Amino acid sequence: MYLHIGNNHTVDTKDIVGIFDIENTTVEQCTKKLLERAEKEHICVYTSYEMPKSFIITCKNGREKVYISQLAAYTLKKRLSSGGGLCTDGL
Repeated sequence: MYLHIGNNHTVDTKDIVGIFDIENTTVEQCTKKLLERAEKEHICVYTSYEMPKSFIITCKNGREKVYISQLAAYTLKKRLSSGGGLCTDGL
């Protein structure tokens, strides 16, 4: 199953390590460092130019990626529970 995380970006749900609310998690120094490292290592993907509300960490074949999304973590959670927000017919 795939999760639609904003605009034309989707991630395979089995690759998701975590979905985090930016506003609540970036107050911690360790989260700030994680996001700074992701940016520095060019593993950060912005799904939109809009104000970011969440970030999604994925790991596929040992490679980490951090997606910055304009969608709220709660919205992404609801999409996960309802099938991913993406039609998977033909995929």
